Amino acid sequence: MKYLIDTDWIIDHFRGVELITKKLENIAPQGVAISIISLAEIYEGIFTSKEPAKSQQLLDEFLAPDLKVLSINEDICRAFGRERTKLRKKKQLIGDLDLLIASTALHYNLTILTNNLKHFEKVEGLKISSIKE
Repeated sequence: MKYLIDTDWIIDHFRGVELITKKLENIAPQGVAISIISLAEIYEGIFTSKEPAKSQQLLDEFLAPDLKVLSINEDICRAFGRERTKLRKKKQLIGDLDLLIASTALHYNLTILTNNLKHFEKVEGLKISSIKE
């Protein structure tokens, strides 16, 4: 496993953003995963969607090809606490959900696929790949 897909890329994939979809297809053989936190954020979107059944189908299809969903464990919680303390000292806090996703990527030494550079670039040592690069 090499990559952790952030929520924004999943949403863009569902919306048919070709650049994201092609990138995901190209890297899938290298191993991709999502955080359980991203899954929770996607479910929020499904429940607020005008077409929840269609949104659920998109998610089911996305998860179907053996996509790994990484849960939060004690090591990730420890990484979260460590990174949140660093960010607090620098007065650069980011949202807890983004930081949990970042902590998951750090713990598993994964490159996060995101366009949310504003938040994720604040996390030291986090490997990031973006189509905004």
